[in-house]
Amino acid sequence: MMNKVTVVGSINVDSILHIKQLPQPGETIGMQSFSKAAGGKGANQAVSSARSDAETYFVGCVGDDSNGEFMLKQLNDNKINTDNVRVVTGSNTGQAYILLQESGQNSIIVQAGANFELTQADIQNAMETIQTSDFVITEFETPMDTGITAFQFAHQAGKKTILNPAPANDEIPADLLSLTDLIVPNETESELITGIKITNEQSMEDSARYYERFGIKNVIITIGEHGSYVSLNGTGKIVPAFKVDAVDTTAAGDTFIGALASVLEMDFANLFEAVTYASRASSLTVQKLGAFPSIPMKQAVLDAQK
Repeated sequence: MMNKVTVVGSINVDSILHIKQLPQPGETIGMQSFSKAAGGKGANQAVSSARSDAETYFVGCVGDDSNGEFMLKQLNDNKINTDNVRVVTGSNTGQAYILLQESGQNSIIVQAGANFELTQADIQNAMETIQTSDFVITEFETPMDTGITAFQFAHQAGKKTILNPAPANDEIPADLLSLTDLIVPNETESELITGIKITNEQSMEDSARYYERFGIKNVIITIGEHGSYVSLNGTGKIVPAFKVDAVDTTAAGDTFIGALASVLEMDFANLFEAVTYASRASSLTVQKLGAFPSIPMKQAVLDAQK
């Protein structure tokens, strides 16, 4: 039986500037090429979930512009239910400007646009969808109070919540943390939240204990090419990454989260196995350019695991 996943999150159009390396202060550099692609943390997570065969729903906002029309079509083409995506009159669809270096590393500047027009009323309208989902995911490219309400609705119905605390924020309401069943920061985000610098496995374990103080029993700290530190009910270990030549890391973390939610059991019993699947999906994503275009289908992930 497939998981039902609802993403409360952002929808962006990505403008990708292909450069050799980041400019130094005061330096002017040439751009090798320019491309545009569908993206946004929430949208990427939803596409990853849907392409791994989860029944996927989206709660968010786009502007009443051509980018909004483009993004709605992209989501619908990926079999994502957009009944709870509101078109905001007079607003522009979110945009991300990505500086993509030859090394595959990227720096991202985000313009929120309609993403920050998401309201409590939008979450209320999506309550039935949220409460009939297995997993509800949110991040920080939409207002935090909407994530809190979505997680409250999920918990009222006995469903599970996944928080991706990105972009990094050191002022996360305790209410949101207490409603989180699984938190998935990268090492930089985790340090900002906990004050604990990730240097070794002990620092990762200490970070997991910090989250447990808020009632979060399940923690995944992604550590780039080294993999992920996974803690399940107080027991943690590192799940190694798959070694590949990265071309573009833009949607790697989002692919990981969407793929994870698609195969995770609601009691988290298969968390370590689900992380291995999600890591494989992410390793395929970084080998291609763009966000949506690079996110793999389930069969591709399964074939890569053979």
